Amino acid sequence: MASKASPQQSRSLYHDAWLRLKKNKAAMVGLFFVLILVFTAIFAGVIAPHDPYAQNLDYRLKPPTAEHPLGTDDYGRDILSRIIYGARVSLMVGIISEGIALTIGVVLGALAGYYGGRVDNIIMRLCDIMFAFPELLFCIGIMFALGPGIYNVFIAIGFVGWAGYARLVRGQILSLKKMEFVEAAHASGAKDSRIILKHILPNTLAPIIVMLTLSIPGAIMSEASLSFLGLGAQPPMASWGSMIYDGRSYLRTFPWFSIAPGIAIMLTVLGFNLFGDGLRDALDPRLKR
Repeated sequence: MASKASPQQSRSLYHDAWLRLKKNKAAMVGLFFVLILVFTAIFAGVIAPHDPYAQNLDYRLKPPTAEHPLGTDDYGRDILSRIIYGARVSLMVGIISEGIALTIGVVLGALAGYYGGRVDNIIMRLCDIMFAFPELLFCIGIMFALGPGIYNVFIAIGFVGWAGYARLVRGQILSLKKMEFVEAAHASGAKDSRIILKHILPNTLAPIIVMLTLSIPGAIMSEASLSFLGLGAQPPMASWGSMIYDGRSYLRTFPWFSIAPGIAIMLTVLGFNLFGDGLRDALDPRLKR
């Protein structure tokens, strides 16, 4: 009789996945970028050489120097310090907004996959409706309804992104709910909620983790786009998207103003994508050697 993986077997599976991940050089480069982002966000107050909000009009639009390695903006604020603090905004958006999307998606996907029938049809039609709208335009519409601000960005991106998680979880549960360990739980009189939470969902963690890792850069890009349009983080909060917007008028004369935060976004998104791709390969049992 097939049974659910024991804790020792689960640890072995993830240990093997880590060993495979370490052999993937691109994934390790991506992990390095991700760790740099996390470290920068946590210790921004220590790393930043200047106060990112301190204005000094006598130093406005200065080129890179030893004191200001990436120059200053049109208010005389240190660009490097603002990029460092902007990492906090990006990381918060990636974690919180995707956490909201993950929670909604897992709950609805679990209900759809486990109960099927009318519940499944209603939830899947909701997913179809969500997929019918371009995500960024949907976020813009929600932001116009809620108003600009970083907390509303969390809500908008989280609400728009749940459908992918729901479909993933539904597919996983459809393949698991007929397995013998689930039927044994039914026979023992376990409640549906316990079966879903204790027996089924733990076996869907690997694909969920991969999807979460690959979705975070999309959330960061969405926040940057919303901030560029003036709907995301509001002044004086340091956001990479708003920094690019502020520097758009100076691209020919002071290009570092927009290029520096643009590079920060590029490296962050690249890091998460490389790490997510490697994680997907490492957690795929079909690639086990």
